[in-house]
Amino acid sequence: ALESLEKLMRQKRKEEGTDVAQDVLNNLNGSWRLIFTTGTKKTQDRFQTKINYFPIKAVQSFDTSSTPFKIENGIYVGDFALLKFGGEFEFDLKKSKLEFNFDQIAILQLPTINLKKDDAAKIGASTGLGSESNVKNAQKDKKAFFNWISADQDIATARGGGGGLALWQKVVE
Repeated sequence: ALESLEKLMRQKRKEEGTDVAQDVLNNLNGSWRLIFTTGTKKTQDRFQTKINYFPIKAVQSFDTSSTPFKIENGIYVGDFALLKFGGEFEFDLKKSKLEFNFDQIAILQLPTINLKKDDAAKIGASTGLGSESNVKNAQKDKKAFFNWISADQDIATARGGGGGLALWQKVVE
């Protein structure tokens, strides 16, 4: 179903231009809980499956009202943040592509630590929270990314740099 939606939205962007991606960007502002992911292509091959419910509370927050735009990715137990990454992002309206770089980390809600260029990518790849391709991209001065498929007031969908599809639900604050 997500692949069909992806094709449909790609066609809609061709027909309607950057307005479609602008709507996605506008709707992304706020916090989103990851509901499920197909995982990276490598993970799909290893486990011989595509759709995985994501049982851990993982929340991504986007602030499109700031300059530059801000992104935060957190792993929680209840409302307690075990791990939070933070950084900046750019959004390409022609491609509906969000490129980001995490340059800060907070562990167990302790003070934030600044990260070097590819530290976040290495941590993500080693824990399964990110893609191996993010490490390679960081070494080439390329950012991690999501190609956004859709985002409305309730649901958002995107394909990550590792090739996996993901679905998020808006967090009601």
